Order: sequence, then structure tokens, then C-alpha cells
Amino acid sequence: MKTTLRRPQLSGPQLSGPQLSGPQLSGPQLSGPHAATDRRLRLRISLYLMGAAAVAGGCVAPGAPKTVPLAVRHASQRSHTTAETHAVLDKRPSFEQPSNRADSSESSLLPDVRVAPVGHVVEAKQVVFDQSPSDALPGGNAEGSDAEERNGLEPAPVPTAPQDAPTPQPVEYFIAEALRSHPRLVSARLRVAAAAERIPQAVALPDPMWNNTFWPIEDQALQTAGGRIAHQMALQQQVPWPEKLRARGAIANREVGIAQAELEQAEREIVESVRLAYAELWYATEAIAVVEDNRALVADLVTLAETRYRTGGAQQDVLRAELEGERLEDELIRLRRQREAAQADLAALLQRPLELAPEPVRELNLPESAGELNQLVDAALACNPELRELAWQIARDRERVRLACLQRYPDLQLGVGWSAVTEDDALSGVANGHDNLSFTLGVTLPVWREKIDAGVREAAANRAATVRMREAEEDAIYGRIRRLLAEAEGLFQQLELYRTRIIPRTERTLQLATADYRGQQTDFFNLIDIYQELLVYQVQVARMEASLAATLARIDREVGCPLPTGNARPE
Repeated sequence: MKTTLRRPQLSGPQLSGPQLSGPQLSGPQLSGPHAATDRRLRLRISLYLMGAAAVAGGCVAPGAPKTVPLAVRHASQRSHTTAETHAVLDKRPSFEQPSNRADSSESSLLPDVRVAPVGHVVEAKQVVFDQSPSDALPGGNAEGSDAEERNGLEPAPVPTAPQDAPTPQPVEYFIAEALRSHPRLVSARLRVAAAAERIPQAVALPDPMWNNTFWPIEDQALQTAGGRIAHQMALQQQVPWPEKLRARGAIANREVGIAQAELEQAEREIVESVRLAYAELWYATEAIAVVEDNRALVADLVTLAETRYRTGGAQQDVLRAELEGERLEDELIRLRRQREAAQADLAALLQRPLELAPEPVRELNLPESAGELNQLVDAALACNPELRELAWQIARDRERVRLACLQRYPDLQLGVGWSAVTEDDALSGVANGHDNLSFTLGVTLPVWREKIDAGVREAAANRAATVRMREAEEDAIYGRIRRLLAEAEGLFQQLELYRTRIIPRTERTLQLATADYRGQQTDFFNLIDIYQELLVYQVQVARMEASLAATLARIDREVGCPLPTGNARPE
């Protein structure tokens, strides 16, 4: 007998009820070489149906967006398909600040956290596994393609090559684009929203307990003077000590502050990455421009060497000048490759790694100085997201110490009971069938003091460890700021030296050497050496500017606050 296994449909009532049970997977058992194939196909169908049942019976939060199948598409289109995104939350929670009862040494460390709006959108995808058993059977490919059309799937589009170069933009434009919809920031904002939803859970009472005791055999039921008891119902509610709920809510509130600090940390890291990639892109572009400008100078040197050769000069001067032109071509190839790599890094940060070819502006608009060390340290103390996160952790650990101390107080147990009494089959001669109403009041007995004291010591030790961790992080951040500030000041001084003294004097020396070569007072190798020095100095100035921009980006990352741009340094 021939067995045909068809792909199960994922629509309508086929995802629920008995239609997902075993009999649909049963059939004539195959033997021989087809037995192993039959088992594999049955396993694939079982996994497919299990996944469909999980989707059909999954838990959907009230007000949460439903996950809908999306067409398969390439990652380069994620930032452009806004019609396939949904709103995750439609409210922004408010959070209380850390308790004013904190020690003065700790309250000064706690930042003023303001939670960013969490009504952002996130793309919901549904992964579709093609587990059709018909693929292994004759004619299975056609059936599989039909099923894909029914499921609304489309083949992934082929990535296109980068379009024409866009208009050059400053680094602030790319920073705004990266912060607008970067998946890491969306994830961090959702974590803030998730942490906010833990606050009402922490301050809520436990679920009440309802139970019913009944006797199905009447002659074995409980008997009282009032009659036979048919049912005994009880409703009980555990009520923790009120301060415990407040402490748990405060802990959850501090967790929101920690999540917000992590969001700020992710933002600063993305800003730093964009600035570093932009600095590398600017350097490669500027170096290419410098080399292109020197092509004309090399052409003049070739013409000068040929003129000298026609009047009795050495032919090697012409060959040496032409070789210098070939060396420039080699340098251009290297710089263009470096420029493409920087473009790829920057485009990846903008969620367009395949089709975007960003272009920088000609001027970096660097500030005149990196700032004073004391000002940067004070700004880092107030703005650095790592320090803010540790400050919130200290506040959270302080509330945990308070909660551990509150374990010495008992919790309450409140209840109400109702007994249904009937005169039927009652053994008492005075049975009246009146129902009974009762109330229950109970308390826990926190008598195991050693356990409670151990919890207090644990919480206090964690709090002290977090305080020391913050002190260590402060020292590390201050040390990095000092080192980066020294690097920036050194680059400022070097740029001033190269622009005002070294490059102008080298240009003047090249002019004099060219005149001496025309007058046969110097050789061509001396002229080429001076030219090469000038080219190296010009490229090195571009490298130092890019390094200075990268150093300022790292300082900005360590401080946590945007550095003032100020006026651009004169060229």
C-alpha cells in the first residue's frame, strides 16, 4: 500500500482541538529501506505540528501586538519597512527617585534619572521552517512552492550595489541617524519598559487561595449538631508586612534606573563608534585628496626631468620621476580600500550595510581645546552612565538591606470560610440546616533569627561591594580621561607645529630645490626626497586630525556628556 503524507495546513481550526492529535500521523507502517525515511518524515511532521500548536495556544499579553507573518527580506531593508513594525507600549511610566533617607555620601552619587519614552517600535518576525515531508517524495518541490505562495512568503530580494555617492554630511547627521533606530537602542528601551512593568508586580499582594472541601459519600460526611456538612469553602489571602511591599517596590524602581543607565551607556557607545568610523572615513578621503593633488606636482617633476634629459641630463631622473607617479597610484589603491572599509563600518552602524556609501565633509570642525581636566572630571561624575548605573545599584542594595531587616516582622494570613449545612441524612435530632460563616487570622512566626541575620549580612556585604566597585570605576575613568586629555593636547600642539612651521618651510625648500635643479645646482634625488617629505607631512596632518577627532570621541564617551564644539581651529 502506498502512503501519501501531505503538508498540514496552518489556517483555521486545524491548529486546535483533536485535529492535532496522533491519529492524523498514523498510517500503514513501512518496512525495508523505506522505514527510516518514514520515521524521519513523521518526526518532521510532529515537530511542525508542535510549533503550530505553540503559536496557536501561546500567551498574548493584554494590549500587546500580535505577531504576524512577514515576508522574508534582506537585512538591508529593515530600516525602511516601517509598515511592518508595531507599537510595543503606549505609555511611559513614572518612577520615584532614590529614597532621601540614604546616607549623604550615597545620595550625592544618585543621578536624576528620567526614563525615555518607550513607545518605540520593534519589528516582529515569525521564522518559518519549511518542514514539508513532501520534499522527500516525488513531486514534493511543486507542492512546497505552492505552500509558500499560500503562506504569503516571497523570495529574499537580491542586495543591490551601492547607489551614487550621497551628499557629504557632517558627523552629527550620522549620529542622529544611528540613534534614531539602532536595534541595540530599541532593545535597551524595551528593557527599560520591561523593568518598569516589574514595579506593579513587586507591590501587588499574592494571589488569594480558594478551596472547597466536600464529601461525595453522604454516609461518610462530617456531621454536626446543626446537620450534615455538604461543602466547606474557604478564601484565604496572604498579606505581607506593609513595609515589605514598599521595599520591594523601591527595589524594582531602582532596577528601572539601572536599565535607564544601561540605555544611556549604549547610546554613548554607539555615538563613539559612529565618530570613530567617521574619523577613519574622513582621513581616507582627505588622504586621497592630498595624493590626487600631488599628481600634478609629480607631472611637473616628470616634465622637468625630461627637459633636463634633452639638454644632457641623466635618463634615470626621468625614470625616477615616473616611478614616483606609480608609487602614488599604489598609495591611492591602498587609501581607496581603506575608505571603502570605513564606509562599510559607518553604514553598518546606520543599519544600511550594503547600499549606503556615506561621504564626509571636508572640515571636521574640531574644537580649539579638549577642555580642562577638572571640568571633565566633574562632568564625568555627573554624566558617566557607568557611574550612574553603579549609583542606582547602591540604592537598590540599600533597599535590599532594608527588606532583609524587615524579615523579622511577621506576615498576616486572612481568611473567610463558609460551610454548607443540610438537614438531609443528618444524624442529629436537633439539626436545623443553618450554614456556618467563619473568619481566619494567622501570622507567620519569624523565629529562625540566624537565617534572617544571615540575609541581612549578605545584603550589607553586597551593598559594600557595590560601593567599592563604584570607587574603582571612578579611578579608572579619571585615569582614562587624564591619558586621553594628554593625547589630545599633544595632537593639538603637533598640528599647530606642522601647519605653521614644518609644512610651509618644506614647501619653500621644494621651491628652492626645483630652481636649483633647473640651474643644474642639485641632483634629482635630492629634489625627490624633499617632495616625498612634503607628501608625508601633508598625509600626516590628515592622520593627526583624524586621530584628534577619535581621541575627542573617546573623551566624550568617558565623560558621558557631549563635549562643546566651540570654534573650529584655523587651517
